[in-house]
Amino acid sequence: MEKATLLKTLTETRAAWEALLAQIDEEQMQKPGAAGKWSVKDVIAHVAWGENEIVPLLRTHVLADSDLWNLSDDELNEITYQQNKDRPLHDIVNEERQAYTALLEVVQQLRDEDLNDPHRFKNMPQEWRPWQLIAGNSFKHYEDHMPSLRDWLAKTKEETRKR
Repeated sequence: MEKATLLKTLTETRAAWEALLAQIDEEQMQKPGAAGKWSVKDVIAHVAWGENEIVPLLRTHVLADSDLWNLSDDELNEITYQQNKDRPLHDIVNEERQAYTALLEVVQQLRDEDLNDPHRFKNMPQEWRPWQLIAGNSFKHYEDHMPSLRDWLAKTKEETRKR
């Protein structure tokens, strides 16, 4: 993947993510049920975790072991949920925005070769492509969660209208 394409996809998908979140007020963001037991706040914290994890890799060009990466998705998700469920919404939203800003800045510094060649990153398996790690922890991650959030928001608006 070319850097220009990655950046375009990242920024466009991010704009859609932010537009969706802008439709949800603070009270709604904290209600469980937006994604299973998770609130919108919990989804934002989950997304922030992935963004925060990928930035050091991109800065250092070293794939460092993290015990959490060795867990199943369900185990990892439960740990990040437990770590963040009692944190204030404002803190989580700010952390996620800072994580995205850091991610965008570091991606802008990469070269096309960095995005496509795993050998440019120490300890990265040969079959991996760095751009796919970026995508999975940013725009594809937003895309994974936006449909359920849209459905939940539509359902919430319908319930409010019926009252």
